[in-house]
Amino acid sequence: MSNKILVVDIETTGFLNQGGQIVEIGMVLLNLDNGEVEPIYECLLKEPGLNRSHTRAPYGWIFSNSDLSYEEVESAPSLESQREAIQFLFDNHRATAFNKKFDFDFLRDRGFRIDELPCPMIVATPICKLPSRNGYNSFKWPKVEEAWEHFFGNTGYIEAHRGLDDAAHEAKIVYELYKMGEFVV
Repeated sequence: MSNKILVVDIETTGFLNQGGQIVEIGMVLLNLDNGEVEPIYECLLKEPGLNRSHTRAPYGWIFSNSDLSYEEVESAPSLESQREAIQFLFDNHRATAFNKKFDFDFLRDRGFRIDELPCPMIVATPICKLPSRNGYNSFKWPKVEEAWEHFFGNTGYIEAHRGLDDAAHEAKIVYELYKMGEFVV
């Protein structure tokens, strides 16, 4: 089996249980033998039901926290038109995502079948050792920027909240975890 895995990042208008819509999917192939990150899929998407209400609370976070505009998504291809290409990648590679439950719950809800690997956010939690804000003795789950700073130092990295760029940075975190023997495939 190939030692390349998919690292996936989706952008949405909100949470799945609130009716959020997928607006972008980015995927990279991570070669676990050498850390090479290869962009493999990037697409803006418009799901049925997307309208201007998705630019306001409780939706709209993505449009306020990235350079993505509603107008770009409004003219994007449908998720259905991209289904075969996306499923092909999932059929041919094991996959993970930072905060995997968020991303993969959306994708499974849309009918995608995924051969899942561990969640790098969960794996990184006891390594980053960020203090819990709720007073519990456990560590808090690191955000991508926090995990990045733990592994690579303060480089000034700011998460773009765009699918492909986020997936590429997350893949580098996965590779660090893999080299440590913590991310088991």
